[in-house]
Amino acid sequence: MTQSTAPTSPAPKAPAPSRRGLFVSAAVAIAVVAGIALDTAVVHVGSESDIRVQAFSPDSYGQSEFPRILEFVQQKAVDAATLVPAVLADKNAAIEQYGMAASTGAIMFVTLTGVAGEAKSGVHALEAAGVPEGVAIRVQTGPAINGTDLRDAPGDIAFGQFKNQIEYQDAGSGINRAMKAAVLDGIDTTNLTGRTVSVTGVFRLINPKNWLITPVEMSVE
Repeated sequence: MTQSTAPTSPAPKAPAPSRRGLFVSAAVAIAVVAGIALDTAVVHVGSESDIRVQAFSPDSYGQSEFPRILEFVQQKAVDAATLVPAVLADKNAAIEQYGMAASTGAIMFVTLTGVAGEAKSGVHALEAAGVPEGVAIRVQTGPAINGTDLRDAPGDIAFGQFKNQIEYQDAGSGINRAMKAAVLDGIDTTNLTGRTVSVTGVFRLINPKNWLITPVEMSVE
């Protein structure tokens, strides 16, 4: 006996999207694309928005800051023959009269002419008129210029102006390099021993009898 098979009904089709639904979906897609477009900025290479321009450049900073630091130090510099006895007599009074307060010690401004001794690690001792025995005066001549004395000299370059401690430290290094390029690169600093050198610069006053000057001006006779 043959069993009859009932005809199979086709699977029901999903309802076709309504025209209104299509319009809503299209509107949402357009809104998303528009939002992405509004949130996307076109950055041209070399423009102010270029990340390479936005990134902190210690050398650019140093080149822009050194000229005003030079002028500031020139205006504040005191002859060593005047500054030495003042510092030895009363360190705090000398700082108040001639210096600039800093987080470590104080920055002092000095000008002098002396005879250069032998170089030791890029530093020359100077024997200057009016400076008594027992007071050591030295000047950095490179190739490496260390410290942040130039950065701290004007008193208005503060940590809060930079993103972090590394940037703040790099700012000092950039100023040192700008000074070296402007002041020391034109001098044969390997041949200074026994020669008369005129220096204007700054030093951090910690030990009144030991000064390490970072120059902003130097000439050799």
